[in-house]
Amino acid sequence: MKLRRKTQIVVVGGGAGGLELARRLGAKYGRKHHDIILIERNRTHIWKPLLHEVAGGSLDANLDEVGYRSHCHRWGYRFFNGAFESINRETGEVLLAPLLDEDGSELVGRHAIRFDYLVIAVGSVTNDFGIPGVAEHCMFLDDRAGADRFRNRLLDHCLSVSRAMHGDPGIDAKVRIAIVGGGATGVELAAELYNAAAALRHYGLEVFDESRLQVCVIEAGPRILPALPERLADAAKAELEALGVSVLTSVQVIEAVPHAILTADGRRIEADLMVWAAGVRAPGALADLGLEVNRNNQLIVRDTLQTTRDERIFAIGDCCSYTPPGAERPVPPRAQAAHQMATAVYHNLVRLQRGQPLERFVYHDHGSLVSLSRYSTVGSLMGNLVGGRMAVEGRLARLVYTSLYRMHLIAIHGWLKGLALMLVGRVNRIIRPRLKLH
Repeated sequence: MKLRRKTQIVVVGGGAGGLELARRLGAKYGRKHHDIILIERNRTHIWKPLLHEVAGGSLDANLDEVGYRSHCHRWGYRFFNGAFESINRETGEVLLAPLLDEDGSELVGRHAIRFDYLVIAVGSVTNDFGIPGVAEHCMFLDDRAGADRFRNRLLDHCLSVSRAMHGDPGIDAKVRIAIVGGGATGVELAAELYNAAAALRHYGLEVFDESRLQVCVIEAGPRILPALPERLADAAKAELEALGVSVLTSVQVIEAVPHAILTADGRRIEADLMVWAAGVRAPGALADLGLEVNRNNQLIVRDTLQTTRDERIFAIGDCCSYTPPGAERPVPPRAQAAHQMATAVYHNLVRLQRGQPLERFVYHDHGSLVSLSRYSTVGSLMGNLVGGRMAVEGRLARLVYTSLYRMHLIAIHGWLKGLALMLVGRVNRIIRPRLKLH
């Protein structure tokens, strides 16, 4: 008797959208007639909006990350640890680059994985816009490795300043940090740095505090946080300046050199650490797939989230571009968009296999929230509140901001484990150290 070939659905990218989609498909189909495969170059997942907390040391990623191998066993999909390289649309295969160890030795050679349906969810990377010196001299918070690298270098500089002040209490030693980009990542990181500096005195750096920080946020636009109403953006700016952050707007960066940012108006902003958070783009590999892309390498998708040149291939999250009918701009690259797209593609993959017509993706903008660490939270909620838009700040905004991560936990773990992890998180806030210094 001839065995029926399993329907193979491959999800490339284990970020918020890709991991949620793999979980839902695995939970629905299991392994009897389907083979749900998640491909991801990292071994663990951490929610990208938390990376600024990892960078500042206030979040221990070892406690909050999700291991793909244990997760896939629980939810009925398979996990392949590998880096996406290309696709062969004629044979229906995803091509994976060789997997190397830390020494550069090849662990797994280049290989291909068959697909009947493919979902590309590889997320985004920081866009340096081709500005000279940025790639060489600035750090990026694209993944946990980048956040860990920044945290380690931050702690090294704090220790250096602390030792210098022990030797000469009158010295005006500071840790100088330049953050290019006044969006959510740059603003949240700036506030988180002061939270971390204030706590370091409890961890052996008795003479070090937030006054030893010199943080500068550089934004090319006329104001920071352009996604928020102007009143809230101004409130966030005032909060940052009260902490000691220098906020520069309408300042264009033209070059990064060792230990300094050069601007178009002739300024040289000296810095020990330089972080680039000025924009995102999709990985360059997407431009070579033979699929339609925009100038930021994002895959152009239809209203069903299928790519325009291949109905078997979907794209979700930051790596795709979809402009709703009547809208002037594409759906923004946010976690809430990735979540909604994952849900839409899940339903469309189910409908495809039932021979039913696909549903059109409708994006619901629930607003933007920016956390200024423990100091404040500001944002706007859209929906049916106060004529369709409600500005929020303070405790209410902080509650909503926290709930976004809780919703993510439920999306990738289900209700039972998600609620259990929330309870564990509350306990950990009490018993674990405020900072991760190792």
